[in-house]
Amino acid sequence: MKLFKSLLVAPATLGLLVPLSAQASDIVNVEEMSGYVRSPKKSSRIDSKTFINQVSEDIANLKGRVDGLEVKQNEFEAGGFSDTTTASFKAIFGLGAVDGQSVTTGLTDGNEDLEFAYSFQTKLKTSFTGDDSLSIAIDSGSATKNSIHALDEIAGMDETSDNLKVDGIGYKFPLGDNITVLVGDGLDASKQFTFACAYGGPGDTLDDCGAPNAAVDEGGAHLSFEYDFGNGFTAALGYAGDEADGLMTEEGQDGYGLNAAYIADNYGVSLTYGIVEDGAVNNNTYTALNGFYSFDNGVNISAGYETGELDNQAPAQNETEAFFVGINGDVGPGELGAAIGTYGSMTESGGAIPERMMYEVYYSYAVNDGITITPLIYSIEADPSNSEDLDETGIMVKSQFKF
Repeated sequence: MKLFKSLLVAPATLGLLVPLSAQASDIVNVEEMSGYVRSPKKSSRIDSKTFINQVSEDIANLKGRVDGLEVKQNEFEAGGFSDTTTASFKAIFGLGAVDGQSVTTGLTDGNEDLEFAYSFQTKLKTSFTGDDSLSIAIDSGSATKNSIHALDEIAGMDETSDNLKVDGIGYKFPLGDNITVLVGDGLDASKQFTFACAYGGPGDTLDDCGAPNAAVDEGGAHLSFEYDFGNGFTAALGYAGDEADGLMTEEGQDGYGLNAAYIADNYGVSLTYGIVEDGAVNNNTYTALNGFYSFDNGVNISAGYETGELDNQAPAQNETEAFFVGINGDVGPGELGAAIGTYGSMTESGGAIPERMMYEVYYSYAVNDGITITPLIYSIEADPSNSEDLDETGIMVKSQFKF
């Protein structure tokens, strides 16, 4: 028997000896064994043969039990998780309503209907070497583009199908002492970027910290590299491309990004440059500057500013602008936060860049380690370049369960 198999079987064998000893009268009767020697009526030859037969039978039974234990152990290992595999789950419920919605969203004025949506997110993560990681995101949800803003783009609940789908998969591994490589699919080009922003609102709109385009959220085939210089300095390069028309082709859409950041104990700054190539038609570029400062009392102030240049557009319509300022910190048992910024990025129109502003205030309260309740109030100004656009105000409650 091989050494590994022997080591595996030995503990099981010792464990089986206990019940065997408890049934010694059925296996080996010590009194009878003594009788074989003392009794003058039985020949020593017959006594020895009987004894050997009994012991051989016992060994055969023991071996059968051990072999059966090995089979069961192999079956368990084949159907079980790896020791390094973890699974985390998140369920989000959103309940809210909006007054004075914009007709550009597909909704009518004065729609105050109470609406509900959910999002369910699963993340599987495992490691093969201890230094690498394979991550898989599986999501589903009920929000639609006809839902109120508070339940989709504002609340970050943009999953539109009740069916589970793989929302992203990535394998990260070190390359030398300072470089980390990430390859996958369904990941933004900025997946390994470091944005200097301490604001963490409950939604996705102002939560981009004033860099809605430089983040290059193409979400396709992904390859990125991050270099850690140490002492808080990092640099990253990322690519994401749409596989539908081929990667890095004139027909397909590709995104490239470059990020440099310095993060200290209580402040940070980052610079991000992104390129979005929409086939052979457009080659749009964006640059974003972000920074934050954390006070000793736990209050954080974050700000961001982004400019963009649109390719193949008229000179009076080829620039974009976005900015953001947010504050958040612990108040009582939860976190209070507020932010102001452009609603996405504003595109130049007639030589001027309209400022469609958004405002939000939230309070995030952790009921326990697994449940967080976050009420949110927000307002979006009408697009000044669209005479049919309306101001809108929304309120929602976002409940998050992590397990």
